[in-house]
Amino acid sequence: MDLHAVTQAAAEMPHVTGYMYPNEAELHWSILIVIYPYLTGLVAGAFILASLERVFNVRVLQPVYRLSLLTALSFLLIAPLPLLAHLGKPERSYEMFLTPHSESAMAMFGFVYAWYLMVVLLLEIWFDYRRNFIEWSKTKKAALTRLMYKVLSLGTTDVSEKALKFDDKVGRIITIIGIPSAFLLHGYVGFIFGSVKANPWWSSVLMPIVFLFSAIVSGIAMVLLIYMVTSMFRVKEISMPCLNRLAELLFYALIVDFSLELLDFIQRLYESEESIHILSDMISSRLFISLIVTQIMLGTLLPIFSIAMARFGRFPDEMKRVTYLFAALLVQLGIFSTRWNVVIGGQLFSKSLRGLTTYKLDVFGLEGILVSGVLLITPFIILAVLSRILPPWMESGHRAST
Repeated sequence: MDLHAVTQAAAEMPHVTGYMYPNEAELHWSILIVIYPYLTGLVAGAFILASLERVFNVRVLQPVYRLSLLTALSFLLIAPLPLLAHLGKPERSYEMFLTPHSESAMAMFGFVYAWYLMVVLLLEIWFDYRRNFIEWSKTKKAALTRLMYKVLSLGTTDVSEKALKFDDKVGRIITIIGIPSAFLLHGYVGFIFGSVKANPWWSSVLMPIVFLFSAIVSGIAMVLLIYMVTSMFRVKEISMPCLNRLAELLFYALIVDFSLELLDFIQRLYESEESIHILSDMISSRLFISLIVTQIMLGTLLPIFSIAMARFGRFPDEMKRVTYLFAALLVQLGIFSTRWNVVIGGQLFSKSLRGLTTYKLDVFGLEGILVSGVLLITPFIILAVLSRILPPWMESGHRAST
């Protein structure tokens, strides 16, 4: 190739820095794969938050216990859709159950997902609501509504003290089982990326742990957001002790998550492998806005500072609520940026470590912004429907009379 051809090729690819082979300039994982770990992280984080009240008796979190469970269920129902849409033939997904391939981490997700949905979440919600199902099947005015709750109660009618204690005991056992299940559900996502040794941006033993703690951060922030917004729409007073404890948990989880990410970065600098130069170029150019500005400054440091000032400073409750809401929104932005930087960032440099490319996000199409927006909005619609059928906001403690 002569000099003129090289110059013309460079002019046609202004987004490419350095040298890349033709088969390295295309990114195989799109925004759908960014949304997938973001959704599963919300599921794991919301469930772990619910377990604090159920297993560890953090009674101040009782107002958001059921809300956390329904939030986890709503996002879990949508979590596999980004993967199915990206695979191209979602109608063949059933084959992972008929012909299981134990060496495929992606295939094993189907079994982890089915276990978590069918055994953990649905069972815990059923045992927690069983008494309400029986009561609502007798007290609701509409005949169709009474029939629905009778079906949901699975024909049980025993509301004796012994039966209610059994429900509580079994529910607690399921929650204990669900905690490691939640870790497995999202930790394995980090395991998939961390096990790709050929990619220096992903290959880190801390990747599963970082993913897990960022999931806890996102889940707590999401429940805090939903609790505040739904309380305002229902014109109900927000429990400040509960809100303050949520803010504290979010504050501590943010610090741990940021410390782990900082430790991972320091380890990479200390090792100073041959990839450190291309990674430095990528951070300073392609990922500067999404990593330095959005993830670290706006999504981590500013929320930590804001929550610390509001929670431990002398501020009126109204100012605290506004600050918590603002911080939780920034955290969601930061966690989504984290997923973006991991998934997209790991594909922006060549395997030869000689050049960088960019990712062009489409508006339309199966892997565009519109479809991604639908996938992100749908869990909230499901949560709104579930909240009508299974009201999570009980005026008194949901197990107070058991």
